[in-house]
Amino acid sequence: MFAGAHTALVTPFLPQGMIDTEAFRKIIDEQFASGITGVVPVGTTGESATLSTEEHRRVIEIAVKQTAKRGLVIAGTGSNSTREAVDLTQAAELAGADAALLVTPYYNKPSQEGLFQHYRAVAESTDLPLMLYSIPGRCHIHIEVETVARLAKSCSNIRAIKEAGGVTERVRQLKAGLPDDFEILCGDDALTLDFMKAGAVGVVSVASNLIPGPIAKLAAAMLSGEQGEAEAIHEKYSGLFADFLKLDTNPVPIKAAMGLAGKCLPKLRLPMVEMPDEKVAELKATLSSLGLI
Repeated sequence: MFAGAHTALVTPFLPQGMIDTEAFRKIIDEQFASGITGVVPVGTTGESATLSTEEHRRVIEIAVKQTAKRGLVIAGTGSNSTREAVDLTQAAELAGADAALLVTPYYNKPSQEGLFQHYRAVAESTDLPLMLYSIPGRCHIHIEVETVARLAKSCSNIRAIKEAGGVTERVRQLKAGLPDDFEILCGDDALTLDFMKAGAVGVVSVASNLIPGPIAKLAAAMLSGEQGEAEAIHEKYSGLFADFLKLDTNPVPIKAAMGLAGKCLPKLRLPMVEMPDEKVAELKATLSSLGLI
């Protein structure tokens, strides 16, 4: 279901801080015109942590309407509160989303049994296909392979995991411990090639906000066995992936890049702030070398 390239959408803001719905719609249109498989509104890249509940739901509604069945809408509905995750997931289902992405609960650091009960409660509350999201760099805990396997066995609508732990060996471990039809998605553009070589079926990409066509082609090439083409794309854009990782915390660099490319303002919500001028200059040089600005 989830094979391909999905874009973890930025949430554009106007100078006054309100959501720039016009820019958001244009970004979505460009994604599908460029061959992207699906979009992921209000994930980490979409600054879900600083959106109000009303804004969160509104962004999903806009994404569903603008996508107009051209691809998947995988709504970010995770929370460190199970009750809130259930409410957001049910709202996304009512809005017409195709699936939901559920980040590991953060700050409260539940046990593996707590994670199992959390995800099972969400799964039982909805008919949507669900994608787990393991990102220990932000949440400080993994969803262990055994826990993912328990969830896959217990909850038929838990279909996939976005793996953002930065370790290719995790893909091999997940492949070995899960049913063949359980899908693994890469959560880091710099590792898409390695993850797909190890058995992942695609990527939830940050870079595809800016370069949807190349990211879509990279994933498609790997899925069709054209590894050489995928490697060439990866090599061309590896400097950009590195910039996104080293210059600042996501989504600061991608917002800066989108601003330089004229796709939306680089504005963020506190406590996130824009990159300093010297880092913007470094990113600008990379974008210029790739012909993106």
